[in-house]
Amino acid sequence: MDITLPLLILVIPLFMFLLLGLCGMKMSHRLAGTLGTLGMGTVLVLSYITALTYFYSGAPEFITQAGERLQYTVFNVTWLQFTDSLVIRLGFLLDPISAMMLIVIPTISFMVHLYSLGYMRDHHGVYEHGFQRFYAFLSLFSFSMLGLVVATNIFQMYIFWELVGASSYLLIGFYYKKPSAVSASKKAFIVTRFADLGFLIGILILSFYTGTFNFADLTSAPVDGIANVSQVSLTTAEGIKAMFTNSPAPMFMGASVMTWALVLIFMGGMGKSAMMPLHIWLPDAMEGPTPVSALIHAATMVVAGVYLVARLFPLYLMETAALDIIVVVGALTAFYAAMVACTQIDIKRVLAFSTISQIAFMMVSLGVARPEFHHGLGYMAGMFHLFTHAMFKALLFLCAGALIHAIGSNDYTAMHGLRKYMPITHITFLIGCLAIAGIIPFAGFFSKDEILTACFGHSIVWYIWMSLVAGLTAFYMFRLYYLIFWWKEHKVHDPHHAPHDQPWTMTLPLVILAAISCVAGFVPFGFLVTWNGKPMFEGHASFFTNLEHLDWSVAGISLAVAIIAILIATAMYKKENPLPEKMRNALPRLWDWCYHRFYWDELYQFITHKIIFGCICKPIAWFDRHIIDGAMDGLAYVTNKASVAIKGFQSGKIQMYVWFYLAGALLLGAITVICLI
Repeated sequence: MDITLPLLILVIPLFMFLLLGLCGMKMSHRLAGTLGTLGMGTVLVLSYITALTYFYSGAPEFITQAGERLQYTVFNVTWLQFTDSLVIRLGFLLDPISAMMLIVIPTISFMVHLYSLGYMRDHHGVYEHGFQRFYAFLSLFSFSMLGLVVATNIFQMYIFWELVGASSYLLIGFYYKKPSAVSASKKAFIVTRFADLGFLIGILILSFYTGTFNFADLTSAPVDGIANVSQVSLTTAEGIKAMFTNSPAPMFMGASVMTWALVLIFMGGMGKSAMMPLHIWLPDAMEGPTPVSALIHAATMVVAGVYLVARLFPLYLMETAALDIIVVVGALTAFYAAMVACTQIDIKRVLAFSTISQIAFMMVSLGVARPEFHHGLGYMAGMFHLFTHAMFKALLFLCAGALIHAIGSNDYTAMHGLRKYMPITHITFLIGCLAIAGIIPFAGFFSKDEILTACFGHSIVWYIWMSLVAGLTAFYMFRLYYLIFWWKEHKVHDPHHAPHDQPWTMTLPLVILAAISCVAGFVPFGFLVTWNGKPMFEGHASFFTNLEHLDWSVAGISLAVAIIAILIATAMYKKENPLPEKMRNALPRLWDWCYHRFYWDELYQFITHKIIFGCICKPIAWFDRHIIDGAMDGLAYVTNKASVAIKGFQSGKIQMYVWFYLAGALLLGAITVICLI
């Protein structure tokens, strides 16, 4: 493959960031927004060409005659070299999951760029303060995320991982004059930094024992530190595991060092993907502009943790204890977030907790994936859900932005009955709800069903648990839908300013994403994205492949659960009635706990302010202030007093020097005489 197209995919957003960041204030708002959007549109086209070339060209560097998709390094340049084997390179890696992300990231980013042209100005056409800065930050984020997914080695991924964190900090805190936005940006940055510390330690442990950072070596060919075989090319995780057990890694606290390394790396993914207990930053991150919520916290940034686990999946298969931890963390997070979403009144926070729950779905899918069951179905299902979720969740967030732009509030109690006033937003939001609820034939049905099938093959317990979460998802999304668009008639206070659909720059992305959400489930993912590059099914891919290979015993049950949940939401929220209040009064304690997010924020406040700051930091501060500073101040005081006492010896007066000389001479003479006597 020609190096030009992949290189431009990274260079263009970086150039747009520098251009808009340095020169944006000298441009008009319209020009800055147009340049940013055209730049991302160009990246979109180049990314599609690159990804589709990889998937469908059939070139021997991409796919073998047996149909196995290969990793292809477009370019890889040396940046830092520590030893002959320990080298950090910067490059561009094409494989099934990176090619898939080259479709997801530019698609969502371009839609957000286009949408923001309308969202970031008011009804009078006045642009937001810092509009050019906003587009510069969007370009920086897109560059960072693209660099992350095409990284050829784990250290390059870590570099762009941190750039993504910096970009999210800038975008969440875009309204820097708003205290809540500043607090949210700091919260997101600090929480993810703690997680990234674990990620970095895991990288160092992994590289120490394997002697490499390269993904190609880590996931396909065992190296000396593990198996004493560096030249053997293996394509199955079973083979890697067999060779690994011949030369086991050192143990620490009952687990192998490799398990510790993989768990620490997953810790970084927990922070970025908002898994419990590192999830507290994501709901507050909704303080940023709504397009930012769609870009960062629905479709791209928060799936970085899922992508990280998928990228190192063959290594995780060698240490299934780490996968078991991923399953438990994901399952608990999915249920927790779904319960909380059922009680929130801020529409963006409902979608935020929905995101946490759906990302946890993907984590569970990766955790239950095993080669012995449907050739690692969970891996494909997790990546499939990542793809479909990006589309319909971005759609839901952008619809929320249209509603907020029209009403001026995030609170659903200020909405109700908007279907008559905003028909396009109504239909597209309904499509997003049907997709995330898992209703056939929308995209979420196919990917969610594959995840449930993988859970069923792994453990009936996890299947029942995740089916319950899927039912809660359908319930709270249609609760939100009915409370916004139905419930009761909307009160229009000024007939001249009634809610209405937004301009084409905001409406067109909704229509496109809604259309994708209708058809994305028919993409034959089992032929394109698998953990070992081999097609999961025999025969040829077609538009109906996913329907043909459905496990209807699982799909039928999950579909029934979703429909029942929707019917319950319809009965409770389509028309104003006392049922919601009765349910709340019947379970007041549970409702309070869910509404207050199970008091996780209060717990963190208690731990940080009362324990860390109060019991640990205060004594340390007292010791520093009184002992350390006191000792230094004492030395300075003594030195100052001594200098004051002797400063007369160097007064500059010749008479004083003569007297000192005479006194010294007489003293020396007296001492000499005494010694002679």
